[in-house]
Amino acid sequence: MDNVLNTAGDWAINVLFALAIFFIGRQVAKLIIKVCRRVLSRSRMDEMLVNFVLSILSGVLLLIVIVAALDRLGVDTTSLVALIGAAGLAIGLSLQDSLKNFAAGVMLIVFRPFKAGDFVEAAGTSGVVETISIFSSTFRTPDNRSIIIPNGAIYSDVITNYSARDTRRIDLVIGISYDDDIRKAKEVAEAVIKGDERVLEDPAPFIGVADLGASSVDLHIRPWVKSSDYFATMCDLKEKIKVAYDDNGISIPYPQTDLHVHQVSDKTGDAKPFVVARKAEDREEGGDD
Repeated sequence: MDNVLNTAGDWAINVLFALAIFFIGRQVAKLIIKVCRRVLSRSRMDEMLVNFVLSILSGVLLLIVIVAALDRLGVDTTSLVALIGAAGLAIGLSLQDSLKNFAAGVMLIVFRPFKAGDFVEAAGTSGVVETISIFSSTFRTPDNRSIIIPNGAIYSDVITNYSARDTRRIDLVIGISYDDDIRKAKEVAEAVIKGDERVLEDPAPFIGVADLGASSVDLHIRPWVKSSDYFATMCDLKEKIKVAYDDNGISIPYPQTDLHVHQVSDKTGDAKPFVVARKAEDREEGGDD
């Protein structure tokens, strides 16, 4: 009887100690989480990443507290730890792609190659970034489609952020005829650019001869605009320059094909038409037959 009472007493003491370890350990874990949250918030880390990291840390701390309480009760925790490790390994192997996306999501949030609202080209998709989560990101395309892309595909590819800078350069290549006055063409293009208030004065626009092509003199017209005005300004400048060139008698060459019909006699003496097709640029260089 005394042995039973002693055993029950020891068991009761162990249970009390295990409960104390559990409750005190849980409070200590909450205190650690609170301190870590304060430190991470001061480091200006993304709130979503902070919550995710702290949730993982909270789970790990709670698991340690539970293992310590079970060990006080006399439970063999060695096998339990080995079982948890094996389960973690199995889960990790089965979720390789998800872990890859998770790691990429953490990198995107930490290093911030782009943020929500930026116009980005990544993983073969262009669009405005709407959300960046741990496993995937959502893009809104110019035609208003939502595309969800795994973060692993984004981070392993080239990322082009068109919104990273306040200003962008518009690169226009306009070809004029060899018969046109280059200086006049540059003056007309310069007047069009100066007439658009969206074009920035600094950096100054550039207009120059880029290439002497087979059938045209190619001008590079490169004004600078705000990134938000890029697409609309580019389209407007193309239209205005075309209209201004038409008004000033400056032509923009386009590919042409000339058909030359020759009469060729066969063995019977009958004349049959023989058609030779030549490109316009070839005719301009070699002369007409």
